[in-house]
Amino acid sequence: PDLTGHEKVGLGNVNYNISMIHVTAVELPSASISLLPGSGIKLVIANASLTIDMNWNIKTWMFKDSGRGTVHISKVFVTAIFSTPLDNAGPASIFLTSCQTTSGDIDIKLNGKT
Repeated sequence: PDLTGHEKVGLGNVNYNISMIHVTAVELPSASISLLPGSGIKLVIANASLTIDMNWNIKTWMFKDSGRGTVHISKVFVTAIFSTPLDNAGPASIFLTSCQTTSGDIDIKLNGKT
């Protein structure tokens, strides 16, 4: 979905819109899944990266600008624990019980026009 909003900065508002958001690359160089006896599944992703392309525009009382942008997030680490209840009451289910995420670097490039 698009991201639209406004922020109060100094003497005025900045209106922004980020649209046409597309994930263009995902790298998972190290990922593992292990069983946790009696409780569920542990997923560990290390040193992952993600690249996102988008359109952006901003408007203030003084100027407006728009263009294309790229966000590259790297050194992403994720640890997630899923529980898998073992009851025979219905279809199998899985629940996220814990999730920790960190990212090391974020590189934002905006190409604009006036």
